Formats: sequence, structure tokens, C-alpha cells
Amino acid sequence: MALPDKATILAVLKNIAGPDGTANIVEQGLIGADDITLSNAKAIITVKVPAEQAQALEPMRLAVEKAVSAIDGIASALAILTAERQPGTGSPANGAGSPASSLSSPTPAAVAPAGPDAGIGDVKSVIAVASGKGGVGKSTTAVNLALALQADGLAVGILDADIYGPSMPRLLNIHGRPKPVAGRTLKPLEGYGLKVMSMGFLVDEDTPMIWRGPMVISALTQMLNEVQWGPLDVLVVDMPPGTGDAQLTMAQKVPLAGAVIVSTPQDLALIDARKGLNMFKRTEVPVLGIVENMSAFVCPKCGERTDIFGHGGARDEAARIGVPFLGGIPLDIEIREKSDAGTPIVIAAPDSAIADIYQEIAAKISQALGQESQAAGRQPPKIVIE
Repeated sequence: MALPDKATILAVLKNIAGPDGTANIVEQGLIGADDITLSNAKAIITVKVPAEQAQALEPMRLAVEKAVSAIDGIASALAILTAERQPGTGSPANGAGSPASSLSSPTPAAVAPAGPDAGIGDVKSVIAVASGKGGVGKSTTAVNLALALQADGLAVGILDADIYGPSMPRLLNIHGRPKPVAGRTLKPLEGYGLKVMSMGFLVDEDTPMIWRGPMVISALTQMLNEVQWGPLDVLVVDMPPGTGDAQLTMAQKVPLAGAVIVSTPQDLALIDARKGLNMFKRTEVPVLGIVENMSAFVCPKCGERTDIFGHGGARDEAARIGVPFLGGIPLDIEIREKSDAGTPIVIAAPDSAIADIYQEIAAKISQALGQESQAAGRQPPKIVIE
């Protein structure tokens, strides 16, 4: 059956009344063709609503999902509410006369669907694997560390928080769509024993996610709160590169047990890694340590070692700022080949020297999580900039 076009979907949505009841949601400008993403019989619809009415308009969001799901050619639909706060309506600064301004109330801002954080409540520890820039092997590191933690006897899940460039479906060779288990709660897919959620399960690999920040935040919030994660010992969050909306949302919505920073050794990468480190420090998230990826290349034919990106830069940076250095992972073609094949090296070659490195890093993370367990009940930090 052919996938319907956006005009057909908009025509159906004209039957849903807008917030004031005087016109439908299309005529009121709450949704347009640019707010619809179609891929493989799946539809994702973003609906722009007044910020002050967002919670009350949850029934409208459900009506959108129901209407679009009923269209011939649509197998499933996901509706996301987004909103823009008016300037001056955000959270106040830290105190009267304080020079600090809150970053927890930007314009635009996302509004998450109503609902309890039940899923996250069944997760003992949430850790973020982050980097200051792309191309440093963060996702490959995240998935191998998650599998190494699992091999250590922990129940582990992984959230692919990179909305624009999800990697987990390919890295773990997982295909399909999450199924609902109760209300809006979805059951995550599984790969090699890991519970996994990714935007890559909802859209085709070649489909670009041309979304503004509020849409990303809303989608990420839903993947955190409306997924049956637990019971888990650790949820590993594969962050998108940088220090933007996704990272701030994680710091606001979830009391992170800690963050792992991934960097390559050269100065250019370390400059950006410092930004990630400083962001987590500013938001009072413990930095569990730094991983130096692509640390050195050893020729498989002649055995000669070449420091393509330099060597030891991340170790030196960790010592300079006083955070643990978790380990160095070599630049090895087998890591790339296994990752592309959807069989991470910790699974494909568990007795290899490289898998041992991931296991050693995972053991350090487990130990650090035990040391930080007393902070498990802390409230999410406020994000401020001075």
C-alpha cells in the first residue's frame, strides 16, 4: 500500500479542533507540511501549541495520533507537542540582583507530554557518554561500554539520544518498531541483551530529521519517560556531540549518576572535550572520567606503532583538571569492521585485547557508580550561566 502524501494527512487533521475551538489545528497554524515526517509507513507529527496550554492539550495530541494512524498506508503515528515561551516568561534567575541568567527557560522551549517518569524510576543509574565534537567514536565507545557493563553482570539499557544521527540500529543490527505495552508506554527493542531505544527505530535511515530544538527536546523526553526501561542497573545515554539541547534536557530531566567524556588525543578534539567537561561540571553532574579513543595505531602487518592523532592528550587533560583517566582505545580496523557489521567487538571478539580494554574501563565506571550511589536520590540540577 502506498504511503499517503502530506496533503492527505493535513486534510484529515483539519477535522481536529484547535485550542480555542473556533478553527481546526491546520487553519490555526499549529501544524503544516514541514511538521510532518514520513518514512516506511510511519508518521511523526509535531504540533505547535501555546506553552501555557500544553499540558491541557494532551487529549489533542492523542487525537492527532489516532487520526493519522487510521489513514490507509500509515502503520503507526507519533505526535509530539512543542511550544515557544514568550520572552520573559521563563524561570527567574538564581536570586534578586544575581548576575546569573537561567538556561532552563530558553526561547523556544520544549513541552513534554504529561505523564509520570515511571520508566526512569526503575533505573538505578543513568550515565551519559558524551563528546565535545563529532567523529571521535563516541557511539562505538558507548555501545561497547554498555555491553562490557552487561558482561560484568549488570542489567543495562542504552538510549540513543542523537535525534539527528542515530547510530544504535546499525551498531546493534536491530530493526523494527517499539510496541506499546500500556497506554503511551513503549517496550524498547533488544540487541545482545541490551534494552535499546532510538529515533532510528521510528524513521528510515536515510530520512533527515529537520527538527528545531523544541521538537528534539520533546522527542527525547518521551524516549526517556514513556519507555519501559526497568528494571535496569544502568541506562547508558549515547549523547549527540556538543553541548546543546539534548545535554541540557538530560541534566534537567534526569539525575545523572555521571558522565563519561570521549575524545581523541589531538588538541583540536580536546578543546571541544573541555567544553563538555565544563558543561557537566556546571550542571553538577559528576564526571566519571575521560576515554581516549583512537589512541594509537599498530600496523597489523609490520607491528609498527603510529600515533596518528597524537597520544596521551586525554590522559594529560584528565590529570590537569583532576578527573579520572579511564583508558585508551586503539585505532583498529577490527573495531570499525565489527561496528559496521552490527556486532560490536565486545560481542564479536570478547577475548581480544581490545575487548579487555573496554572491560577495564567498564569496571572503573562500575566502581565510580558505586561511589556515587549515595547521590542517586538528588534532584536534577538547575542550569545557570554566570
